[in-house]
Amino acid sequence: MTLSIAIMYGVALLFTLIGAGLLLALTRKRSEAKVYVFRMAGIMALSLGLVLAMSATAMWRWSLAA
Repeated sequence: MTLSIAIMYGVALLFTLIGAGLLLALTRKRSEAKVYVFRMAGIMALSLGLVLAMSATAMWRWSLAA
């Protein structure tokens, strides 16, 4: 695994944790505006983390195949 792929996994983990944290913060009572922002930002951050992890995995597999 190259350094760039490891960094991609690290950033993916960071965004996944941020997204999950924002979504878990919705368990407490919040104003309507905060619920909207936390939900949208949480879903986007979680999605970014998952897509980045899939991209890093693809790059890792391609580097092994070459």
